[in-house]
Amino acid sequence: MSEVTDAVVVGSGPNGLAAAVTLARAGLEVLVLEAAETPGGGARTLDLGLAPGLVHDICSAVHPLAVASPFFRAFDLAARGVDLVVPEVSYAQPLEGGRAGIAYTSLERTAEGLGADGAAWVDLFAPLVEGWRELIDLALGDRTSGMGSALAAAGPRAVLEVVARLLEQGSPAWNRRFSGEVAPALITGVAGHAIGRLPSPVAAGGMLMLGTLAHAVGWPIPVGGSGAISAAMLDDLQAHGGRLELGSPVQHWRDLPRARAYLFDTSAPGLAQIWGDRMPRRVRSALSGVRPGPAAAKVDFVLSGPVPWANPEVGLAGTVHLGGTRAEMAASEADAVAGRLSDNPLVLFSDPTVADPSRVVGGLRPVWAYAHVPNGCTVDPVELITRQIERYAPGFRDAVVHAQGIPASELANHNENYLGGDIALGALTTFSMVQRPRWAIDPYSAGIPGVYLCSSAASPGPGVHGMVGWWAARRALRDRFGRTGVPDLALSP
Repeated sequence: MSEVTDAVVVGSGPNGLAAAVTLARAGLEVLVLEAAETPGGGARTLDLGLAPGLVHDICSAVHPLAVASPFFRAFDLAARGVDLVVPEVSYAQPLEGGRAGIAYTSLERTAEGLGADGAAWVDLFAPLVEGWRELIDLALGDRTSGMGSALAAAGPRAVLEVVARLLEQGSPAWNRRFSGEVAPALITGVAGHAIGRLPSPVAAGGMLMLGTLAHAVGWPIPVGGSGAISAAMLDDLQAHGGRLELGSPVQHWRDLPRARAYLFDTSAPGLAQIWGDRMPRRVRSALSGVRPGPAAAKVDFVLSGPVPWANPEVGLAGTVHLGGTRAEMAASEADAVAGRLSDNPLVLFSDPTVADPSRVVGGLRPVWAYAHVPNGCTVDPVELITRQIERYAPGFRDAVVHAQGIPASELANHNENYLGGDIALGALTTFSMVQRPRWAIDPYSAGIPGVYLCSSAASPGPGVHGMVGWWAARRALRDRFGRTGVPDLALSP
């Protein structure tokens, strides 16, 4: 490697790897520095030592955006041997008394199970499912120069369809559509992925995107775990001359090798800490002042058998949202936002063995769950989450062979970006739907020539979609290397 590298990427999460792949595909010399001893950031699958041969997904486990985002559509994971299996049921929402909302990949079958609210469900999602590609391109688009083309591609009718649904489900009017409890609970569990106040426009936006994909492409699970996605990206990076150095933390810009461009898959405050003494004061203040959102506290379970759900159909879902009715979930999310630990937190539960039986080893199966809690919460979540699962799966405790909890306050030990357990890298607000982490002509710029933020702390935000890395890398290619074309991401023969 030459004395001055073309580009250095700090962090090997999905966005960092997307940036690195894009730059390497453009023919640049790329070095990725990762503080951890394993690459992948939020898309890692590791043996935690809980049972022989059993591996666990460290953060994300279910990946609709890994097939739907423009970056991954171009990258084509399936062509690279990543087997993304789509469960028959995308997600489920159990309720008391054995009732449950079941979101099948089939929109019509989902509606049949919702009885009197089935027609309202179809009315909510059918137009979005029909134009799902344009919807995703709009949701994940470049918040500056690229939004005009995304809006034009979607068309005025589709944009109006989205806006009308955002206004409905993101406001106190969110209960007008449905007459029962099951359908509103089913979509509220999806809205809860935003980890914030309910209802809100940002939660409604996330719900509409993920809910649409549940019926358009499903919520796939990678065979072998999320690490398969990171491995495919690393293989492509190295095939195009890129390098990865593990165990290489960057605390200050002086720790960096000389390069023409630097891209940071880090939190916004983390970037400010590294470059603060060279940043314009307004930029440093904005990045340092990014408000953390509520947190996730995680438990990795080893089970001796399937989860004994009171409603057997729930067991067909790769993802289960636990938190009761819409009103209960809104109350528990309000507690997390206000810094209170709820006795009835919203819990997201993932069982990869539903789609990938190879994850079962010696009769044991790995599952994980995380609860929404206040930022920095120090409470061990094992009992809190176990109690919530047991509420809808009586006898679950008897199936638990091992449970390892990670309080929100310790989640940054597994990923430095997750400060206080904030896996969204900053509170998700209505403003953040437009642009994050700060208002600027170029939200990816750190205010220093050649330095860019490429993590989910920037627009379009959280998710394993690679889009922030893609947009930031294209910015660097244009500004630092005079390249205006878009590198081809397709697998070479």
